[in-house]
Amino acid sequence: MYRRAFLAAATAAGASLAAPAAAQQRRLGFADVDRMNAKLAAVVSMDDRYGGTPDLEKHAAALAQEALRLQQGNAASTRVRSELYAVAAALTTSAMWAAIDGRRMDTAQAHMHQAVTLAGLAKNPAIQYRVWGHASSLYRQLGRHTDALAAAELARESPIARRDPLYASLALARLAVHYADTGDARSALRTLGKAEESYTRIDPAGQRPPWMRFYDRAELDSLALFTNLRLGRWADAEHRGHQCLARLRPDLHRNRALTHANLALAQIGQGEVEPAVASARAVPAEMASHGRVGKLLGDFTRRLNTLAPKSEPAREWAAHRKALAA
Repeated sequence: MYRRAFLAAATAAGASLAAPAAAQQRRLGFADVDRMNAKLAAVVSMDDRYGGTPDLEKHAAALAQEALRLQQGNAASTRVRSELYAVAAALTTSAMWAAIDGRRMDTAQAHMHQAVTLAGLAKNPAIQYRVWGHASSLYRQLGRHTDALAAAELARESPIARRDPLYASLALARLAVHYADTGDARSALRTLGKAEESYTRIDPAGQRPPWMRFYDRAELDSLALFTNLRLGRWADAEHRGHQCLARLRPDLHRNRALTHANLALAQIGQGEVEPAVASARAVPAEMASHGRVGKLLGDFTRRLNTLAPKSEPAREWAAHRKALAA
């Protein structure tokens, strides 16, 4: 269902999944930048809604190449070239994030290397912030927690994070997760508190790129949920999970699935077998095997089978998983 919906959304947004046509030689202007940014906004919208599908990854990477091809053999001002490098970097970062979300780590790393180069060419602090933020998530998925911390620190120290409390809050909330991964509870909770405080100082009318619109109170709750889960603070994690679900935009299917899976882990951590299984079963069938969601549900299954393997909820969950795999 989600693949069909993604394809329909891509068509509706005018973002064909076919390879972009080669551009004729001409002088580039800000109309070209605006056109590519509109395609970037459509990619971001589809990722917010459906998550990191292989189709989305390939589409974002193809659009990044389209932005780069525009510059080959065409005249442009320095500012226009910088803007096109920025949108190419942003699209490559979207491809990287889609690969991370789908746990396709080899391609995620290839996208990351290109995104770092393009962000440097763009000389755009916001794009550099995004690249390092996603790089920290990639390193986390790879279990390279020292590298994840270093990348998250680069995002936190970027000029855009110093100027805008919204960027600062996101960088700090991600950093809290990485501290929790290393077992540094004191730093994790202190940093999470700073993220909360920064969020109270944001200007909601501030002008920001489309890829920052995902960060709201629900996302802050989600990152707090991750932090508390990693610290084994099960009750606090469950509380933040419920807050996230209450605030989450209804169109964010992937994020809702992630939150239900994390909520199930928080509940099983407290020995609440029946509510935990109910939360896990709230993940739509179409999302249950998706990248990060599938990994979380696998972790949940192992914990459930360790805690209460012969319970009725465990048998119900096993039957549910078998039906999903059929």
